[in-house]
Amino acid sequence: MADPLLTTSATLTCPHGSVGTIVPAQTAASAGAVVCTEADRIVFSGCINPPGGPPSPCLTVQWKTTSRTCVASGAAVLTTGSAGICTNAAGAPQGPVKITPAQTKASAS
Repeated sequence: MADPLLTTSATLTCPHGSVGTIVPAQTAASAGAVVCTEADRIVFSGCINPPGGPPSPCLTVQWKTTSRTCVASGAAVLTTGSAGICTNAAGAPQGPVKITPAQTKASAS
């Protein structure tokens, strides 16, 4: 089954509540807004992980799964079914990214 495409209008949240900014690597493909790909940078600022412990905030997302069938500008697109792990400055996993889509009409598997 196909999942809705993620666009730059989607909201990506780290496990600690910080909202990520999507910096697209391509702007040619769109579905109401630019379609997100695995090549995009997701940047978090203001993550408080872990509260009361040494600072190790979420800074970006490492994608584990993407669309198997759809690409934009040579990179696999991201869908609501994509799985990503938030990472800190050292690349250590901090937990799964929460995806809140902004559109549900265009989809890919």
